[in-house]
Amino acid sequence: MLEGKQPDEKQDFASSDDGALAVRRLKLWIRMLGVTRLVENQLREFLRVGHDTTLPRFDVMATLHRRRDGLSMTELSRTLLISNGNATAVVDRLVRDGLVRRIHSDTDRRRVTVILTPEGVTQFEALAVRHRATIDRLFAQLDDEDLDMMRDVLRRLRGDLTGESGG
Repeated sequence: MLEGKQPDEKQDFASSDDGALAVRRLKLWIRMLGVTRLVENQLREFLRVGHDTTLPRFDVMATLHRRRDGLSMTELSRTLLISNGNATAVVDRLVRDGLVRRIHSDTDRRRVTVILTPEGVTQFEALAVRHRATIDRLFAQLDDEDLDMMRDVLRRLRGDLTGESGG
C-alpha cells in the first residue's frame, strides 16, 4: 500500500479553482463536438441528397483543387488527417468516376501523384459554390467580430496542440 494521504474518491474534482476550470474546459469540448457534429451532419445530408456525393469525396477534391500540381497519397492522407487506406478508397472511387487520376512517377515506381481531371475541376468548382452557400447559411448568426474571435481562439488552441505558432 502506498504511504501518505490517498485522495478522497468522493471528493468533487470541481471543488478547487483548477477543477472548476477543468469542468468548464470539458463542457466547452463537449459543446464544440456537438456543434461540429451538427454541422457535419448537415453537410453530409447536403452532399448526399443534393449532390450524390460524400463529405470525404468533397474533402479530397477540395484538397486536390488547392494543390493543382497534385499530391502523393501520403501527402493527401496527411493533409486530410486520414489513414492511407481511407484515402486510397476515396481516390479509387473518384478515379472510377473520372474525377481524379493517378500519375505514376517515371523515376520512382512507388511514387504516385493524384490530381483532379478537368471534369473533376469543373464538378468541384460548381459544388464548392453551393457548399460555401450552405456554410454561410449554417453560420449566418455569426458576425465579423464573432468570426474573428473564434478564428483567433481556434488558431491559438491548434498552435498549442501542434506546437506550431499561428496556424
